Amino acid sequence: MNAQTEQVDDLRLVALPTAVNVADMFVRFSLGEWRLRAMQDEAAQTVRRLVGAAVDVADRRAPGFLLVRLRLTGAYLVVEVEGNRVALPPELAGSRAGLVDLTAGGRLAWCELALPSGMNASSVPLPRREPRRSPAAEQLGDEPDVDPEVIQRILFGLGGGAARTD
Repeated sequence: MNAQTEQVDDLRLVALPTAVNVADMFVRFSLGEWRLRAMQDEAAQTVRRLVGAAVDVADRRAPGFLLVRLRLTGAYLVVEVEGNRVALPPELAGSRAGLVDLTAGGRLAWCELALPSGMNASSVPLPRREPRRSPAAEQLGDEPDVDPEVIQRILFGLGGGAARTD
């Protein structure tokens, strides 16, 4: 595993069967935000296997938490599942995958997926979000006119503005 991480996203889940579908949605959303839609199916299948294996070995009476993490590093997308009871699914044996005992306790199952040809982690753009108004604000129409003097008085009253010198 390469230690130079360019981007990371993670999600904490309870190790129950519903975690498999939630992890799938998380991967698809994150890769959409990172503009790596071409990898969504492969990465979602990988996370389903990793989370599914962790859920299979979890204690049903006290399932514990799983941390699902996506990391962009070098020429790879690394899919990781961390928890107290984690296993490496047999389907991933032989691929760039592994299982690590963590010094603080617990285990980390990981799998590296090659980024599309000619791409590396530093070339994946950060997500960009457009400023959006809420649906309720959209219904109201244009922004109301605000009197700067009123705002100044409000700030002064809250202790955040300069005192008036009239």
